[in-house]
Amino acid sequence: MSNLTKTFGSMVFNDAVMKERLPRETYKALKKTINEGRALDLDVANVVANAMKDWAVEHGVTHYTHWFQPMTGITAEKHDGFMTTRDDGIIMEFSGKELIKGEPDASSFPSGGLRATFEARGYTTWDPTSYAFIKEGVLCIPTAFCSYGGEALDKKTPLLRSMQVISAQALRIVKCFGMDDVTSVTTTVGPEQEYFLVDTELVKKRKDLMFTGRTLFGARSPKGQELEDHYFGSIKPRVKAFMTELDDELYKLGIPAKTEHNEAAPAQHELAPIYEVTNVATDHNQLTMDLMKKVALRHGLTCLLHEKPFAGVNGSGKHNNWSLATNTGVNLLDPGKRPEENTRFLLFIAAVAEAVDMFQGLLRVTVASAGNDHRLGANEAPPAIVSIFLGSEITAILEAIESGSEYKRHTSHDMDMGVAVLPHFAQDTADRNRTSPLAFTGNKFEFRMVGSAFSVAEPNIIINTIVADVLEKYADILEQAEDVEKAALEIIRNTIRTHKRIIFNGNNYSDEWVEEAKQRGLLNLRSTPEALEYYVTPNNISVFVRHGIFTEAEVRSRYEILMENYSKVLSIEAMTMLEMAKREIMPAVSSYLKELSQELSLKKSVCPDADDTAETALIMKISALLGSMYKKTCLLDEAVINSKACKGAGELAHYYHDSIFSAMQELRAVADELELICAEKYWPFPTYGELLFSV
Repeated sequence: MSNLTKTFGSMVFNDAVMKERLPRETYKALKKTINEGRALDLDVANVVANAMKDWAVEHGVTHYTHWFQPMTGITAEKHDGFMTTRDDGIIMEFSGKELIKGEPDASSFPSGGLRATFEARGYTTWDPTSYAFIKEGVLCIPTAFCSYGGEALDKKTPLLRSMQVISAQALRIVKCFGMDDVTSVTTTVGPEQEYFLVDTELVKKRKDLMFTGRTLFGARSPKGQELEDHYFGSIKPRVKAFMTELDDELYKLGIPAKTEHNEAAPAQHELAPIYEVTNVATDHNQLTMDLMKKVALRHGLTCLLHEKPFAGVNGSGKHNNWSLATNTGVNLLDPGKRPEENTRFLLFIAAVAEAVDMFQGLLRVTVASAGNDHRLGANEAPPAIVSIFLGSEITAILEAIESGSEYKRHTSHDMDMGVAVLPHFAQDTADRNRTSPLAFTGNKFEFRMVGSAFSVAEPNIIINTIVADVLEKYADILEQAEDVEKAALEIIRNTIRTHKRIIFNGNNYSDEWVEEAKQRGLLNLRSTPEALEYYVTPNNISVFVRHGIFTEAEVRSRYEILMENYSKVLSIEAMTMLEMAKREIMPAVSSYLKELSQELSLKKSVCPDADDTAETALIMKISALLGSMYKKTCLLDEAVINSKACKGAGELAHYYHDSIFSAMQELRAVADELELICAEKYWPFPTYGELLFSV
């Protein structure tokens, strides 16, 4: 047995551990809860809790925590000890009640108005479908988080609701196609994680990286990613050491890290796991991001998860690979060898297309943030226009169904590289499209718009909900049909006729597509404040309420939270920028200007007739730029002060985008120009060249 097989999942209270440690009847009861959604009996919970505690204690654990995912975008935990005092000493105890329920302070987390400061009670409750694990010597129990009134204050609760809803509607569809042995349908996700690694000692010298996770100033390095020599290139020893330790930590937690490589930009890398059930994949991705940061520090590195830490080079995303699978192991998005004959598959494809077209704004909402606004549409990520790539084969099949014509099957052939020793292999029936926001990639949809720092809960909540909404409509028709095959083909035909505008297989980066998308009537929501308005449109609120994903109050609270977060992020960036400009850049440039002036005076005193054209021109240019920077700093300062007059989260967010962000860009442009002509010894913090090429 290899070390990996021994290590993998060793810190997880997984199915194998439960089967070994729980009484047979307790194990069966718990599995029914996990697999069938049965209510968990407290007596069962008591037995599970005691076994979980014993297992944890054997690993040296003394504390446990309800590990949850509030609306901050990161995880939260409060550690409680197993220790209980008695007259004769102490014992280690953990009850079913403690396993099932915790009570964190609900008023200290973002609630969007659902909780007032004095309304502090909240609850965490165990999610038995996601295994408990040991992290940093603490037993972590994945939980949902709600208010005293039952409102969801986290990302897990609505995700579980959406998984339940799409399972119910997809189950209705597959039953119509005779799959009577299927009892549930799960969504699966494999989130690819991009990130940057930079030297921690350099990060400590930059307030922008420390406070915001991105560089607010910085002229482009003479070398960037122009040579395309970093992507898939040889991994440097220091980075490889980090990756190796990260893999070890992930394997202990049962996280199936599979692929790691250098990404397009210097200092950028990617990690991709094997797909898992959506809520487990979400938990694992949160753990992955947390571990990336901690492991990096142990190697003298800082992991940057911001979507755009460096201007002028690729930013970081998180490709969300989404699919549907039955409990019997059938991938409902697998076309099979003859997709034109697989009506069930084509029906699910049509459902995704209709859902995305009907709810473009909601999908854009799921990827809206101040960080991701820098990345979307920048020739490194899909534009802010939502569309679907299906590939030439699937598109041709759907067009044939729409027109009622016969589909002429694409003839596949072997790839011959013209070298006898190289093996031949079958060419795929369609190309891939890396510019598409939502691309069908063989047996799954790859949602490429998600930002690197995001929880994947949000996009999957929306995808599950909107697809379930369409499947419900389809199921209502199919369940009344005498000929399911014929009725399904008619649904597909009508769907493509009505919603084919959302299908685009071309270059999403092109200016021509932006104009064509406008002609098609597709949304182009370029900024976060603009996109977030679609969260609370009547139709979008209705789909959430109708399927029990959110109440109207929960939807509006999330709108408030996201709008507030956008303003807070830009406020921190603006204040950091002002501090760096006033206390670092302008004093440094002034010192350099003083030195130049003194050298020029000395030169003229020694040699009055010497040519001083270069020195004078340089002094005048620096002086003019410094004066301009001072004015731009004052304008940004004034804009920040004026933000206090805004009323409401929406008005404030729009003001930050329209006024403060533009003022920040103008200030940066002047500072970056100064960086290129200021003497290196005077520039107050590490440059792009140092940051991107020092590891």
